[in-house]
Amino acid sequence: MAAKPLDLTRLKVFPLSERKSLTRLEDILLNPDAPPAPLGDLQSSAMTRCAADIKAARDRGAAVMVIYGAHLLRNGTAPILDRLMKSGHITHLATNGAGTIHDWEYAWLGRSTESVRENVATGTFGTWDETGRNIHLALLSGALRGEGYGASLGRYITEDGTTLPTAAELESQIQSEPRHPLTAARADLLNTILQFNLPTGRIEVVHPNKQASILATAFRHGVPMTIHPGIGYDIITCHPMFSGAAIGRAAAEDFRLFSGSVEQLDGGVVLSIGSAIMGPQVFEKSLSCVNNLRIQDGRPIVAGHTIYVVDMQDGGGWDWTVGEPPKSNPAYYLRFCKSYARMGGVMHYVQSDNAAFVGNLYTLLK
Repeated sequence: MAAKPLDLTRLKVFPLSERKSLTRLEDILLNPDAPPAPLGDLQSSAMTRCAADIKAARDRGAAVMVIYGAHLLRNGTAPILDRLMKSGHITHLATNGAGTIHDWEYAWLGRSTESVRENVATGTFGTWDETGRNIHLALLSGALRGEGYGASLGRYITEDGTTLPTAAELESQIQSEPRHPLTAARADLLNTILQFNLPTGRIEVVHPNKQASILATAFRHGVPMTIHPGIGYDIITCHPMFSGAAIGRAAAEDFRLFSGSVEQLDGGVVLSIGSAIMGPQVFEKSLSCVNNLRIQDGRPIVAGHTIYVVDMQDGGGWDWTVGEPPKSNPAYYLRFCKSYARMGGVMHYVQSDNAAFVGNLYTLLK
């Protein structure tokens, strides 16, 4: 039987305020001045080494990249990351689509997260109007400035909304400059304005909890923040305004920006915190691109960098600096560690709660 594509514009969406959210800012947000959760001896040793590597990297002007999964945000570390960005210890942040969804919902509503089991069964999982609508508005309008996903949404939160040109203005630009690099972005926004009867001009969306947004903090500090989503991965797919073109265009710009930071990674540090799929997969392709261009230019490949992978999974006590483990060791099945261990430099695995890791790292660095 031949399958036919679903008409997602028929999706029924609901006010985000009606969702039963499972996490609230007042319960999760950490105080960076409070003592961090204690670590074990092995974790503390790794933490001390990590802090020293970061200080040395910044002294030599090398990049320090933090690649994280959504749980780092959901565990309330945004204020700590704010301090690390302000002090210059972090030069780049990267997350997946889920990391931006929770980020925006905390900034706007103060709560996030839902029951997947309960809501998929009722066809309501992810069908929250404001989340899908506002993230798409941020990406569609940011594309007119040539911005990627992270800068577009970070600006949208920081500036409490956006300004959309009129349909007539977009039509005029497309007709007069059909070969302009922004023509496709203008056409996507024009189509969305007409299809969904969007208001134009200033669209104000107040975000009262900007302090909880890593996106907004990075934008304010001028620290590059890139987003690496998958089409169909995130709940903004479950919205009539879903646009693979807008998401893909923004993510493509961010991959190029991510690679620009990898270009500055000689002698630098990568922290991959709770990102078992996006982090290693994006990093390995980016590193290959950078090395490809360097070889063409007659330059040496990226070298001297150190990678710290932080996760809760059993690491089997394996020392990755001596090579890959045998199949009898639990560490062999940490596929993300294998990926990072093959990326040159030196890779360390730290089995730790991510909030405790970041909190203790900040304490050492400050």
